[in-house]
Amino acid sequence: LTVEAPSLPFHSKRLQSFVASASDAVRKNWIWWRLAAPASIRRSLSALVEPAADDAWLQDAEVQRLVAMMSDLNAAKIKHLQNTPGRHVATVYKRGRPDATGHIRQRAEVRFDGISGCLRTPAGGSSRQTVLFISGNSIRARLLTVREAARLMGLSDDYILPATYNAGYKLAGDGVAVPVVDYIAEQILEPIVAKLQNSKVA
Repeated sequence: LTVEAPSLPFHSKRLQSFVASASDAVRKNWIWWRLAAPASIRRSLSALVEPAADDAWLQDAEVQRLVAMMSDLNAAKIKHLQNTPGRHVATVYKRGRPDATGHIRQRAEVRFDGISGCLRTPAGGSSRQTVLFISGNSIRARLLTVREAARLMGLSDDYILPATYNAGYKLAGDGVAVPVVDYIAEQILEPIVAKLQNSKVA
């Protein structure tokens, strides 16, 4: 379950430095867990989204307004992707940002790295995540679907989701990804339980 010395990737150099400079009491009681390197299962956002989803697509005028809310840098990236062959997927959140005069204005902030933004629950005024599909001169946009949010959290496609959009988003938003929970259970919790059970038997 534990090891005498730290090891990567989880026992980072920064963590090791912290422990080395900590008090005697902290160092004495510190535990280095023996953790196997997790399997790499990263999938690109474009592999998780549904191009033909039935959810309502934004009208062309709404898409144009969304693009107009982007910074010049993001708008230039959109233009670049339009001139790059293939289908490209990006995600957008609307956020209030100060302009050059200090006034707060709504901005459309875009991610082009194939990673979804934070899956926030639709409460407290949080904006909902929009997905852009860019192919040549075509730019289409819609909200991230509940099924896509579930996939991002590691839920299988046969997992039964709530009937409404908000309920589904609350299920996935601000949660802990299933593969992360599985890993912690496999590497830490289940070995601890097994060891406790074995000690009782002995």
